[in-house]
Amino acid sequence: MRIAPVRQAFVQLGFAESAILPIGVVLLVGTALYAIRQTSVLGAILLAAYLGGATVTHVHAGQPFYFPVVFGLLVWLGLYLRDARLRALVSLRS
Repeated sequence: MRIAPVRQAFVQLGFAESAILPIGVVLLVGTALYAIRQTSVLGAILLAAYLGGATVTHVHAGQPFYFPVVFGLLVWLGLYLRDARLRALVSLRS
């Protein structure tokens, strides 16, 4: 959706308005993959990459960057808590 606040934020951060749709599609696809149990790990990887880009953008713009970092941690924590295979792979105990 090309609503005014989104367009203004994109321009303020140095992105072209034409990038709104592709970036939104990447976020939507990553979120959909994360929501489906069989593809949740791939979705988490895509969301982590997306949020990494958001972190870099905020740092470059001199804005607080804690939100994408915390949200990325929550994505992986959610996956860790719901996927026994990931808990077995990443054991917190020795």
